Amino acid sequence: MTSKLPFVIGLGAGYVLGTRAGRAQYERIKTAASRVAEKPFVRNKVDAASDRAGQFVRRQGEAVTNKVADAVKERFFAGPTNRAAAPSPAVHVDDAEVRPVNG
Repeated sequence: MTSKLPFVIGLGAGYVLGTRAGRAQYERIKTAASRVAEKPFVRNKVDAASDRAGQFVRRQGEAVTNKVADAVKERFFAGPTNRAAAPSPAVHVDDAEVRPVNG
């Protein structure tokens, strides 16, 4: 996160300066930023970060999906998803009670 902070601050400063100075200054800032972004050193760092993020997402994607699914099921159905492992109680038709629907 520390290495991203200067980048974010630079983006914010570029935006503020660009909006205050007008379109011409904004275009100059945009051109300078594009030149910096195209430098091999910067491109290599961005590509490496992108690769690391992709690998992390692939490794953790299934775990995150399972946790989200469990949270949603618990929230909506008021219980954990491992209910399927526990046998459900048997229901006998003779014990059923029929009630009229108030409508």
